[in-house]
Amino acid sequence: MSHPPAPTPEERREAGRALRRVTPRSSLAGFRVGAPRFDPLAVLAGQDRTRIPDLVPIRYGRMSVSPFTFLRGSAAVMARDIAGLPGTGIRVQCCGDCHLLNFGAYATPERNLVFDVNDFDETLEAPFEWDLRRLAASIHVAALDNGFTAAEARLAVLAGMGQYREAMDALSRLTSLEVWYARVDVSHIEALIGDEGRRRNLRESLRKARRRDNLQALEKLGTITEGGRVRIKDQPPLVMHVTLPGDEGQVVEIIRGRYRRTLQEDRRRLFDGYRFADTARKVVGVGSVGLDARIALLLGRDDRDPLFMQMKEARPSVLARYAGASPYRHQGERVVQGQRLIQAASDMFLGWYTGINRRHYYVRQLRDMKASADVATMTPKDLPRYAMLCGRTLAHGHARTGDPCIISGYLGSGTAFDEAMADFAGDYAAQTAADHAGLAQAIDEGRITVVTGI
Repeated sequence: MSHPPAPTPEERREAGRALRRVTPRSSLAGFRVGAPRFDPLAVLAGQDRTRIPDLVPIRYGRMSVSPFTFLRGSAAVMARDIAGLPGTGIRVQCCGDCHLLNFGAYATPERNLVFDVNDFDETLEAPFEWDLRRLAASIHVAALDNGFTAAEARLAVLAGMGQYREAMDALSRLTSLEVWYARVDVSHIEALIGDEGRRRNLRESLRKARRRDNLQALEKLGTITEGGRVRIKDQPPLVMHVTLPGDEGQVVEIIRGRYRRTLQEDRRRLFDGYRFADTARKVVGVGSVGLDARIALLLGRDDRDPLFMQMKEARPSVLARYAGASPYRHQGERVVQGQRLIQAASDMFLGWYTGINRRHYYVRQLRDMKASADVATMTPKDLPRYAMLCGRTLAHGHARTGDPCIISGYLGSGTAFDEAMADFAGDYAAQTAADHAGLAQAIDEGRITVVTGI
């Protein structure tokens, strides 16, 4: 039985161009609040109901610092805002929480440093522009937080969106394997930095990143008890031993059993060479605060052969209500599989399990030469370059799971899409500032309790 030939790359680009007649790129511009708009604080409070109560004030304390930290912690709010906006219908595996600080450098299993998306708690298949809307808004909000003018903020957004568009065009001309193998390594970062002094600063940052390994984590997080045991050091309220609904033996059994079964056979062999030493709760991030996040210390040949793992609770993606449920019933598996799809190279210890509390968790290494950019100190020259790096990186992730020819065809060679995203980002930055002010007012009136400075 014969099958019709597959569409050619040019035919797929034409399909993307044809979508402009259905959803003009200009229709993606701007953001106007509907009447009445939902209460963003009510959306956040809805998430709090099933979070650890003692940690929720830390979440709000971190979100209250600035509009940018509010944006970081309010992915659920933004998902609801953008779900009803005009869209392309072109679906990819989205990061789901694609802001500037969810990109960073880390080591591949081959010990090379690469730059990629590095947070996948909200990953889900969804329209590609949803990631770009969040990235664009985060660029504009971060720029204003840094004291940039609105014009400077817009230029940074245009730089990031333009680089996404150009990278997607380049990726659309590669073979499927070439797209899959493409990655952004440290040489691409250096190429974006013209000043030699800043290049030296980058090299120093990368040198420090290479030292952020399990031994360095042991120095920061570990301690030796009177009995000579290596344990995790309590650093309340962010790192603490807490009573679990079950004894330590059950935790070990879960890690050795349920989690281990999700690893590839060769990684199981490596993992089996480690013994469980300790576990503790560790508060991380902004939007994740209040979810159950733990670290585990495992030891290999001796006490100077540590492996720190992070076990983080996984809830349904904030996009699921609007984009459709994940094909993975286990939310930890959803996170892991999304990460593997988007990243050019992923942590070899990625896995998942269901805890004794029946909650879903995913597992990864806590530190593996990880480094992130200091966005708060970026200048009007720095931020556009960093935005370009993030835009290019995101294009790689989207091209791996979407059709780069269709996406590139829709984007086109001009700046119409870039301008639309910049218009949206400016409007959404104003909305974020208003939402942040609403949080500040609720705190002042005593309706929300916060813990600040941690």
